[in-house]
Amino acid sequence: MNQKNFNTIGIGVTFSPNLKANICQSARLALLFKASLVLIHVGEASKEKTATFDSHLAPFLKDGLRAKVVFSPGEPVGAILESVKQNGVDLLILGALQRENFLKYYIGSIARKITRKASCSVMLLINPSIEPLPCKHIVVNGLEDEKTPLTISAAFFVANALSSEKITIVEEVYNTDIGNVQDDKSLRKSTLLKEKISRREDSRIQKILEDIPQKHKKNKLVATQPIFGKRGYSIGHYAEVARADLLVMNAPKASGFWDRLFPHDLEHILTELPTDILIIQ
Repeated sequence: MNQKNFNTIGIGVTFSPNLKANICQSARLALLFKASLVLIHVGEASKEKTATFDSHLAPFLKDGLRAKVVFSPGEPVGAILESVKQNGVDLLILGALQRENFLKYYIGSIARKITRKASCSVMLLINPSIEPLPCKHIVVNGLEDEKTPLTISAAFFVANALSSEKITIVEEVYNTDIGNVQDDKSLRKSTLLKEKISRREDSRIQKILEDIPQKHKKNKLVATQPIFGKRGYSIGHYAEVARADLLVMNAPKASGFWDRLFPHDLEHILTELPTDILIIQ
């Protein structure tokens, strides 16, 4: 299994109240991941803008951060995606508002389009912080999918870099796989089937975990959690209830029926944003 590393981090920066927090958080991640940082600003360059960006970056440059600022005039989605391509970005960070008046506009018009079209992984930050905050608990999807091993690998890579204490791998199972419960007999049948599916899913996840580098698993509490329900909604709800600091998900498959797949897997999560989200491409 290929290991997921991030070598170049990009962040879309605007002159919002969260500007300094977004830059500080992305700079810390770049240092922890041993990556370079590209600040992407959609707009014309100016001395004032450059001075502001440089002042926020200065403390991290002293710590060895490799960073540059890119000015990309034009339509936001296209300008950011083009900068991602030109600068070899493999993780794009975007600030996001959680359940605010502009959530629908921001996520619908900017982040969702970028998430769909980006050739790299995407992280959505809902609570960027100027000062470092611990990332204690990471939740990652354990879907039976060809992308899942790489996504779980990325979750462990991030957990190791952030010194996270716990990783929970959530195995979402469609309710249709266990049938309808109508009486005591069907309830018993459903319960036995759930147990069988849970054992099967756990066995599959354990095989994936065998390929994770031991250094990434060291001092980590690793748990598995089967959930029976609507895909996307279930794991998003679990991450919120479990107070996860980061939710790691597969990127949706790019195909002819993209728009049918996307709502099932990420629509609820991107609308509600239970926590910071990392979508692995």
